Amino acid sequence: MKEYKFYGWQSADVPAISDEYKEIENPRHLYDLLSEIWCADTCAPRMRDGWSKENMTLGQCSITAFLAQDIFGGEVYGILRSGGNYHCYNVIGDCVFDLTSEQFGDEVLSYEDNPKQSREVHFAKEEKRLRYEYLKAELRKALGKSVVLK
Repeated sequence: MKEYKFYGWQSADVPAISDEYKEIENPRHLYDLLSEIWCADTCAPRMRDGWSKENMTLGQCSITAFLAQDIFGGEVYGILRSGGNYHCYNVIGDCVFDLTSEQFGDEVLSYEDNPKQSREVHFAKEEKRLRYEYLKAELRKALGKSVVLK
């Protein structure tokens, strides 16, 4: 089995619940697809100067976690970071995974007792909503689906 660096990869075996994404086998498969999509344009603007292909998950957490929620269900939780921002990750039953945890290198994050995150709050920032829609559209293209933006 291929080894990944994101938190929870070993047990990230939940299937897609959305017919729209039924060909995505599990979060590892989604990670593989997103690895070809994440870019400076999908990175949070305040972090773009630090984004690189070597640190491709930098600034991608909320849009990635909410997209994973669209595909696999479950909840999005957030780890409070210095500066008052939340780092988002996914919880589906007893499966916890964080597709963008690599951006923190060797720092150990706590995935317990964190607050749920709401897409309404996160996407109240138009730039974040637009980055999420772009990421979703690029994933649909990678899957060979026609892209219809609302």
